[in-house]
This record gives sequence, structure tokens and C-alpha cells, in this order.
Amino acid sequence: MALALFDTPLYAQRRYFVQEITGLDDVFDFLDEWPQEKRNLAYQTLSRYCHEAAGGRWPISAVRKNFERFLKQNGKLASLEDVPPCLRRDGGAKIGGI
Repeated sequence: MALALFDTPLYAQRRYFVQEITGLDDVFDFLDEWPQEKRNLAYQTLSRYCHEAAGGRWPISAVRKNFERFLKQNGKLASLEDVPPCLRRDGGAKIGGI
């Protein structure tokens, strides 16, 4: 079962690629891969709030904001310029150029 999705995706800079983070499933995957030696209080708090959000006890918008802050603090937040244009989600795009 898919977990809650963000209103807009975040982009995380990985070693060789930029990962699109669209919701809680992606955040859980990202956190699972986080190095053990870097799992500090910020990591533990974010992880706890993600579990709370999955249980419906914490707003998904707050998780997104805190995950964005976590990425920034760890130098992993990718800017939109880092994402190839063909992979960007553009909500204003129209089919057929109309």
C-alpha cells in the first residue's frame, strides 16, 4: 500500500544521481540507506515523525518540511537545476502544446 505523497517532490543528491522524493515511501527508503555513523538526533527525530505520519498522527506537510531541512543540513538537497529537464514534473504542462 502506497503511503502519503507530498504536494511537490523534493530532490536528494545521491552519490551518482539525483533522487526524486515524492512521499513517505521514498523518505523511508532514503533513511534506511542513511549511514549508521550519521544517525544522529535529527535523523532519529525525522524517522520518528515519519512513522507517526504513516500512522496518521502527524501531517505529511510537516514531514516534507522537516525532510527538506534534513537534506539541507546534510548537503543533500538538490536544486531543480540538478534535475534533467525531461525528468522534472511540471504541473503546468499541457498535452499537445495547447
